This record gives sequence, structure tokens and C-alpha cells, in this order.
Amino acid sequence: MEKIIFSAIMIPLGMFFTGLGIFAWRRKQPMWFYAGSTIKEDEIKDIPAYNRANGKMWIAYSGVFWLSVILGFFNPELAGPVLGVGVIGGIPVLVIVYKKIYDKYKADWV
Repeated sequence: MEKIIFSAIMIPLGMFFTGLGIFAWRRKQPMWFYAGSTIKEDEIKDIPAYNRANGKMWIAYSGVFWLSVILGFFNPELAGPVLGVGVIGGIPVLVIVYKKIYDKYKADWV
């Protein structure tokens, strides 16, 4: 029963972050990172490439949730620690990766 409950929580989270990555990848305007923030179009020199990089970042982050679902069925004792380390450790990694993406694609005047 625990495997079903665990999966019922992790699958929607994996779907959310995968969906966020696909949304970012296909978006025409620059994708934001922080809730409530916006990126102006003239701030980014190559919006499609910037959004693709953003999308890849979110899809990679969703891998933590998908991996934990798989581990939850085959090795439940390992699924929790992998999830905890991946999610908590992933947050600063997301910030660092996003900063690199932004710096790579920001317009010269910014």
C-alpha cells in the first residue's frame, strides 16, 4: 500500500516538472524562474535557445521524481533518501544552473 501512496504523490510531481520543462521549451516569450518574476524579451538575445535550456533544466529536475517512483517499486528503502537528497540538493543546483543559463543568453546591455 505504501508503494501506491508514494507513487500517487511522486508521479504527479514528476509530471508537473516534466510539463513545466515542456512548457518552457515551447514558450515564445522568455521563461521565468522565480515565482512572480518576469524576464523581458529584450533582456534575452536568443529566446528559443534560452527557453530550450530552461526546459531541459526542469525536465532533468523531474528525473528525481521519476527515479524515486521506480526505486519505490524495486527498492523502497532507497527511494526516500534519493528523493530527499535529489529534491533538497536539487534546489541550489537549479539556482546555479538557471544563473548560468541566464548569463549565457542575456543581452549585452543587461
